[in-house]
Amino acid sequence: MLIGGGRRSSKHQKLNSGYDEGSYPHLLQLYTSPPTGNISLHEFEHFAIERLKVLKLLENVSLLYGKGSDEYKIKLQNELRKMGMKHFLRTMNSDNLSTSTNGEAVFEDCRKDHISHFILRLAYCKSDDLRHWYIQQEVDLFRFRFLRESDNSTSIKAFLAQNGFNFKAISQEEKQKLRKELVSSTYEMNNGSFDSNYFYKVHFTAALDLVRSRKVYLKCGYAYVPSSELLSLVANVFRLELSKALARTARMFPVIEEQQRLLWMLNHINEWYLGDDYGNKKSKTRDGITADMINPLCQESFPPCMQHLHYALKADHHLKHFGRLQFGLFLKGIGVSLEEALKFWRSEFIKGNMDVDKFDKQYAYAIRHNYGKEGKRTNYTPYSCMKIIMGNPPGAGDQHGCPFRHTRTDVLVQQLKAMKISSTQVDEVLVKVKSNHYQHACGMCFAAVHKQSSAEDTVLAIDHPNQYFELSQKILHPQKPSTSTIPRTMRVNIFLFVYFYRVATHLNMSGIFFLKS
Repeated sequence: MLIGGGRRSSKHQKLNSGYDEGSYPHLLQLYTSPPTGNISLHEFEHFAIERLKVLKLLENVSLLYGKGSDEYKIKLQNELRKMGMKHFLRTMNSDNLSTSTNGEAVFEDCRKDHISHFILRLAYCKSDDLRHWYIQQEVDLFRFRFLRESDNSTSIKAFLAQNGFNFKAISQEEKQKLRKELVSSTYEMNNGSFDSNYFYKVHFTAALDLVRSRKVYLKCGYAYVPSSELLSLVANVFRLELSKALARTARMFPVIEEQQRLLWMLNHINEWYLGDDYGNKKSKTRDGITADMINPLCQESFPPCMQHLHYALKADHHLKHFGRLQFGLFLKGIGVSLEEALKFWRSEFIKGNMDVDKFDKQYAYAIRHNYGKEGKRTNYTPYSCMKIIMGNPPGAGDQHGCPFRHTRTDVLVQQLKAMKISSTQVDEVLVKVKSNHYQHACGMCFAAVHKQSSAEDTVLAIDHPNQYFELSQKILHPQKPSTSTIPRTMRVNIFLFVYFYRVATHLNMSGIFFLKS
């Protein structure tokens, strides 16, 4: 795979690989071979963003509905359409392959899917947490696609044959001969569903999960798996192969570390925030927040992470570097001007027996730097939830981070109760925390504080501390219109020279190529 630099085109270019009707014989992919051909730097970035948005959507929807349920499938399809991801939906219907007029478009969609999978595979191979998250979301995406194909038995059989699955469908004669045993031994099988199911005869070692839970009929070392449970077999194979591939990619990563510019991008893909840009605007809900307004606003609308930083500052009259950075950029995002920010920080620090001269010499520069008035004059943006969760963990004396991710359970419980959240609601939040769904836990906290429904299908996952603040202000002060608008831009600034490499089946570097910009 070649990645080129150059100017960003206003229109998405077609992949420079040539249309090949046989490249993707089936829409379902196991991603066993890396992609080939040329793509531009802009396409590399664009594909990564789109797939990341889809995987995050899967994560959020899976928290609201049972995976595989009709509500789950309908919600995903509707949300993908709203997000303009119709090309992802086109890769989930094999009928598109049989339509000659759609052939080239579906080929392009499949190729985007193929390439974007390998881009994120590079970015999410570096740690156990990243690998676990990526594998789970990719498996869920595969399951969703498989379920959409499950009504087409011919398509499923073709997929199994093309990918070397040794799952043999038994004949109608054998099926009828074993009818009594299959109905009595197969999970949730009755005479009505028996006739509509195909049965696959597989070695019991390929269906250990089903055998362990006694969901299938066993005979002479073979398990008879109904088509309704076939997804479990295929998804397990997909999960296992992806896990092995990520482990191989992680072992290759030291080679990439020699390329510092590439390393920067791959290290930050998992922190990309794909929502509103809070770096170049005043607050949507208020004009000119002053230093005196910060304390009442904290009690009213700050998310738990920022409340914790604010109260720590009020108690100690000091925050360490990462705490000042996280809290200071948040204040900037809600509409605190540079002058008011300097006034606020100065007033707190001098309460801790620090004189004004020392503050101006040691701390004022960093505050002006956050606002783009010093140094490189970069306009820094407030931290998103993913950046806070995946970023520098707090050490001794630090107050930054995400309370749901970095705080001890007993301390978190005290903080939630101080926000006047009931014990029952606290327990519900802790369930999400223990499942590592930190943003959804924050959404449940938001619902509890603002007396909203905490039903699973209505709770919103919080993606950004400033999002929490603005939603809170809109609920508490609905009569106040927004004073500014914000374009939905992606805070992804990739100015790096990027290349892609082949991930071979064996630990074998088959070539690393790149184009000069």
